[in-house]
Amino acid sequence: MVKINRPEPFFFEGGPRAVLLLHGFTGNSADVRMMGRYLNKHGYTCYAPHMSGHGEPPEELVKTRAGQWYEDVVDAYRHLQHKGYTDIAVGGLSMGGVMSLKLGMEHPVKGIFPMCAPMFLNSVEEMHQGVLAFAKEYKELDGIKGEALEREMAAFEGTPIETIKSLNTFIGEVKEEIDLIYTPTLVVQGVKDDVVGPESAEWIHDHVETDDKKLIWYKESGHVVTLDKEKDQLHEDVHAFLERLDWTVGHDR
Repeated sequence: MVKINRPEPFFFEGGPRAVLLLHGFTGNSADVRMMGRYLNKHGYTCYAPHMSGHGEPPEELVKTRAGQWYEDVVDAYRHLQHKGYTDIAVGGLSMGGVMSLKLGMEHPVKGIFPMCAPMFLNSVEEMHQGVLAFAKEYKELDGIKGEALEREMAAFEGTPIETIKSLNTFIGEVKEEIDLIYTPTLVVQGVKDDVVGPESAEWIHDHVETDDKKLIWYKESGHVVTLDKEKDQLHEDVHAFLERLDWTVGHDR
């Protein structure tokens, strides 16, 4: 039986400017690995943790809640600090983008770049179907087929609901407090995103309190903008955003 080669968190050490990169809901570090490699080649230290239950079988994911994921993000931020990084920027895809906004509200960061981050959600049922599709694909890639797959999916069917509700609540709380963000912010949105509508990107851009903000649309990209057709342009745009931030350290130690 072929088993999934599961991605691992990554830490690409570079200069003293650090970037915390956050994956999306049901995703893992592969969401942001290419961006991490690109930024690391340009002198940045890049760290992408896995939030609880992510990068693991779907049965593990649904045991976790959004509050745990945010605790993991804060732990990752502190991990960088413990390693001596005092200048940290943060960005994330989808749910990771929401987490990056929350971190920017509560902890000192140099800049924030949420990518396809939701502020207005699909219904719980739509999200439920998305998690079921993720679970089925995961199991199929893990070599589970036929009746065994049907049995496992039947057992999994109702389990994601509480996890989804916790994510909805978390996003609502961030949306209500987004005017607490005074940090430079780059908002990224794929025009062809069929998961997060353009109104979320516009809301973030319009309601963060900082005057140093920009919204960039990627016309040929969908929800996973970090892996889509315009990823090279995205890398350049994020790099340009980071380069103009008010770092207290240079690229070299």
